[in-house]
Amino acid sequence: MKRIFTLAINTFLAATLHSAMPNVLFIAIDDLNDWVGVLGGHPQARTPNLDRLAASGVLFTNAHCAAPACNPSRTAIFTGISPHRSGLYQNGQKMRQVLPVAELLPKTLSRAGYWSAGSGKMLHYFIDAHSWDEYFPPKKTENPFPRTLHPDERPVSLPRGGPWQYYETDWGPLDATDAEYGGDYLVSDWIGKQLLKKHDKPFFLACGIYRPHEPWFVPKKYFDAFPLEEIQLPPGYKEDDLDDLPSEGKRIGPNRYFAHIRAHNQWKSAVQGYLASIYFADTMLGHVLEALKKGPNAKDTIVVLWSDHGWHLGEKQHWQKFTAWRACTRVPLIVRVPTETPGLPTGTRSGTCSKPVSLLSLAPTVLELCGLPPVKAHDGSSLIPLLRNPKNHWPHIAITHLGSPGSFGLSGEHWRYIRYAGGSEELYNVRADPYEWKNLANQRAHQATLERLRALAPKKFAKFVQPKVGTLPTLKWKPLANSAKAPPSKPDGNPFDVVFINRSGRKVELFWMDRTGGRKPYKVIANGVQYRQQTRPGAVWMVAEAEGKAGKKLGYVEVGDRSARAVVPKH
Repeated sequence: MKRIFTLAINTFLAATLHSAMPNVLFIAIDDLNDWVGVLGGHPQARTPNLDRLAASGVLFTNAHCAAPACNPSRTAIFTGISPHRSGLYQNGQKMRQVLPVAELLPKTLSRAGYWSAGSGKMLHYFIDAHSWDEYFPPKKTENPFPRTLHPDERPVSLPRGGPWQYYETDWGPLDATDAEYGGDYLVSDWIGKQLLKKHDKPFFLACGIYRPHEPWFVPKKYFDAFPLEEIQLPPGYKEDDLDDLPSEGKRIGPNRYFAHIRAHNQWKSAVQGYLASIYFADTMLGHVLEALKKGPNAKDTIVVLWSDHGWHLGEKQHWQKFTAWRACTRVPLIVRVPTETPGLPTGTRSGTCSKPVSLLSLAPTVLELCGLPPVKAHDGSSLIPLLRNPKNHWPHIAITHLGSPGSFGLSGEHWRYIRYAGGSEELYNVRADPYEWKNLANQRAHQATLERLRALAPKKFAKFVQPKVGTLPTLKWKPLANSAKAPPSKPDGNPFDVVFINRSGRKVELFWMDRTGGRKPYKVIANGVQYRQQTRPGAVWMVAEAEGKAGKKLGYVEVGDRSARAVVPKH
């Protein structure tokens, strides 16, 4: 009898504890900058659901990502560890290679009694199955994307400029319904079904909406909402915006994407594609929020919405991401907390906060709101003081780390400071200059501000952790008959490494094919040996025998747009 009574008490206590623990709906929208109605980034943006959510919670207008790239940003959010401490700075790295035992937020919550589930892209193209209780698509696949409709023939809008160009930089309307399109529709549908259920445990439910990540293919009705002849170009664009930048900033700014898009007269068309994709993403968000409203969980669910980083559409002559400018570091962040939440019993009131906050704060904030203890490894500060009162004292800044240690952007309430690893700097007063058109770093009147911001920056930076060779994509090996020739190189883009792996069973010699089709010897590679070579997109590397029939051509590889491995097969 005593044992039965004890079991009953424990069951009652567990049920009481679970009933007091709030649910968490954790929503990510990929590659979304401030082109949101309430943030005013573009006058034509249509985001009625984002705007309604912002009006019901706290909108952070000065929120910044930990890194301006998907992998390091999302890793920092889910582990709570800053890139300058983890050494994970770039997309090409692997989270579990760099942080093999780091516990992700869903696992922490699961251990505390939560049901942790998700759908869509939350990490960088993998799920990390052991961190979740359930996932759609199934977590064992490690593929977070449901079926998604794409055009049969590509490219549609932007011809390929060369091997430097990301294949997905393309856009256009699809003759399909949302359901036929799949993708984010299927994600929002699965998440919505979970929100309509009553669960035995409190839940942490992560919803990854992929658009407006490239490619910008969505159903035609979303394009029709933005007639091409009415498209307005980005308000942050200024033609001579690079003139006052240091050399390191000038190298990062004018990438070839923007020039290529303009050369093909596709700027307005691309802006239309981005706006259409945002409108589609917002519509999918609306499905999720409507399911939450209709279901049994509305009154005890925390809602957190964020984007992993912003996006350039011509500002600073730049396209894509990977910069420390505000167009890329600033992200939408909305938090809505119901009353009787353990970490904030009063809940949130509708409000706007202009304090500088980092997405590193999301994990510690969620844990404190749920009444759970902090995790020592987390680098961010809980946002609860600002959720309680958006005007509360906030002594923190937000730092965004670029792809190389020591390069970062620092955001205060009214000032932004950028420092590159080579030592050059930029300084902007974003209250007077929201588009960062005027670099004040060299003006005597602002040296005191510059010194103050320098003192707030990190003093140490973890070394970049090189990806293991086995995790790199493999270049296609193209065998050569001895009379055939490898094509000439057409190098075009920034340098990176390719690792050559000799599995031929003999010693080989590596040649670079020059622009005229001539060959330049680089390295003799013994059998079973790896050799790392810096190269560029469009380069052609030919391999020949270095012994026996010395000079006999074996084959070649053509370098793509990223680091890779090139395997010389057995002959």
